[in-house]
Amino acid sequence: MTIAQLGRRLTLAAVMTAAAIAAEARELRMGVITPPSHVWTKVANRIAEKLPEATGGSLTLAVFPAGQLGSEQEMFQQLSTGLLDSGLMTAAITSLRAPSMQGWFTPYLFKDVSAAIAAANTSAAQDMLAELDAAGLHGMGYTFAGMRHILMKDAPAMTTADLANKKIRIVPFPAMKVWWGAVGAVPTPVNLTEVYQALQTGLLDGIDIDLDALVGLKFQEVAKGLTITNHMAFPSVMMVSDMTWNGLTPEEQTAFQAVVDEALAWGSAQQVEAEAANLASLQAEMTVEVMTDGATAFADANAAVADSFAGNALIAQFQAQVAEQQK
Repeated sequence: MTIAQLGRRLTLAAVMTAAAIAAEARELRMGVITPPSHVWTKVANRIAEKLPEATGGSLTLAVFPAGQLGSEQEMFQQLSTGLLDSGLMTAAITSLRAPSMQGWFTPYLFKDVSAAIAAANTSAAQDMLAELDAAGLHGMGYTFAGMRHILMKDAPAMTTADLANKKIRIVPFPAMKVWWGAVGAVPTPVNLTEVYQALQTGLLDGIDIDLDALVGLKFQEVAKGLTITNHMAFPSVMMVSDMTWNGLTPEEQTAFQAVVDEALAWGSAQQVEAEAANLASLQAEMTVEVMTDGATAFADANAAVADSFAGNALIAQFQAQVAEQQK
């Protein structure tokens, strides 16, 4: 055999090997509720970018942003039946499966998004992820959107009187329902993709929102007043269906977790920078007021949420660990 013939055979073998690897690659599907510009979607895309190399080509990931696969409730159903492999889901809706995760929404627990990010490393936060096991889900970690604020169709709200009987879009989970009900507003669940039109037509008077989603969905085009309240943090949870996770090899699980850890940390760092940039851009487009006494202004609502957590030992442990971190 000549050297040229040997070279051709080696080239053909390499092509066949590559084709075999490609044929064996398993594509996972991941759902995200946020638009392409949102940090959570960017985190999902980062995982998709790095997963094939980390797994030697055995796993790829297709990301479906902006609620293409349905609402979060619908995607949870898909996860539970194995129709969807993974999701980066709000801790708000996730808390309906892992009740102690409500602790993340303790009003005024965190001074800023950096403090919330640090809380993901507490043992209590990790125990919250473990609660997902009972729902047939494998929790992999947290990343963060910005802190929650109040966007109004008209003037910024500076007192609870400004919010009385106002229809405010919320994420429909217990802590937020309790808080807004105690404020005196009318908590109104509306899919995030439908909020723009609801503000435009007057179906909603306002929305509980983070700045990333506000800017990404261009709500400043149909709402005039933003109040910076920082009243709650807003993490998301990276999770995989148990059916999918258990179908991976130990090596694939290790590689997948490493890719996720890097992407979640990257996203959190991006969010710290985005908070200032988003606020600056919004101040140039609309009326923005800062509420510096929110813990006092919303004292009754804050107390109502605290009462709703009574008896949950893991939430109490989480709150204590966060308080210790921020000393």
